Amino acid sequence: MTLTPHIDELACAAHGDCALIAPDVFAVDDIAVVIGRGSDEQVLAAARACPAGAIIVTDDANGEEVYPG
Repeated sequence: MTLTPHIDELACAAHGDCALIAPDVFAVDDIAVVIGRGSDEQVLAAARACPAGAIIVTDDANGEEVYPG
């Protein structure tokens, strides 16, 4: 499975937890942005750690929402 993170820009409060967990995938300025690819485990861990719940993860194979699901 290949997972892709998406940032809900209205929900993001720029806490930065995602960038700490997956620095190759996320960067944070005013809000978080996706800057690259990472392992599925990194993407899911970052999404689960987001206190604002601003990271949505989809499966590239079928477009289905995997997290929060």
